[in-house]
Amino acid sequence: MPDWLSAIILGLVEGLTEFIPVSSTGHLLLAKGAMGLTDPAWDTFIVLIQLGAILAVVALYFQKLWGVLIGLPTRPEARRFALSVIVAVAPAFVAGLLLHDVIKKFLFESPLIICWSLLVGGVILLFIDKKAPPAVDHDAMDLPLHKVLIVGLFQCLSLVPGVSRSGSTIVGSMLFGIERRAAAEFSFFMAIPIMVGAFALDVYKNRDALDAGHVGIVGIGFVVSFLSGLVVVKYMLDFVGKRGFAPFAWWRIVVGIGGLAVLYLHH
Repeated sequence: MPDWLSAIILGLVEGLTEFIPVSSTGHLLLAKGAMGLTDPAWDTFIVLIQLGAILAVVALYFQKLWGVLIGLPTRPEARRFALSVIVAVAPAFVAGLLLHDVIKKFLFESPLIICWSLLVGGVILLFIDKKAPPAVDHDAMDLPLHKVLIVGLFQCLSLVPGVSRSGSTIVGSMLFGIERRAAAEFSFFMAIPIMVGAFALDVYKNRDALDAGHVGIVGIGFVVSFLSGLVVVKYMLDFVGKRGFAPFAWWRIVVGIGGLAVLYLHH
């Protein structure tokens, strides 16, 4: 398979899975393995194209985000929302900086961990979607600071491939009374600084390995992940409002079981 086609496929996987609680990283690593992409440069590619999907959130929420930005000097609610995002992402920023090399070296190379994470996470998501306590917070831009800190701590679980950043934050949110639609929307906002940070860190650490050929392949994946991410973000909240998170939970369970079956049969 030519590299450009691999980049398109991985870009689609990234854009379609980044904002739903199924683990984009887990799906990308499994897809990379299934396509036989053994060059370590593809691991860096996976991190870099995630920024394309994140820009989809920025594009669709530009008016809201711009309103917060220009309102920071004068509007207390704008400052409070900005603070809530900072508080929510701080734990994962610290954990990611400390554990970046360990995660890339060990966890990214374990399809077994990814499949078990998908399976167990799917069961947990299915349970929480049905048994979560009644929602008391319905506005993603006006959540209590102590709750966003708890959600941020849950996000640290997503450093393990297969757990899912959006999945861990949504489960944490719903456990503490944040309505499912608001939980999904706040996970969008949290994704922006987290993924920009991961992008910058990976570019810095791999600056010497990125040549002109790599940049072209990353560009293809970047554009595809942006366009497919636009579609998902545009329709995700309405889908969740009508059907909840059970379809995503079952998808995780099916992929996890299927992956484990393949891995154990090959052994």
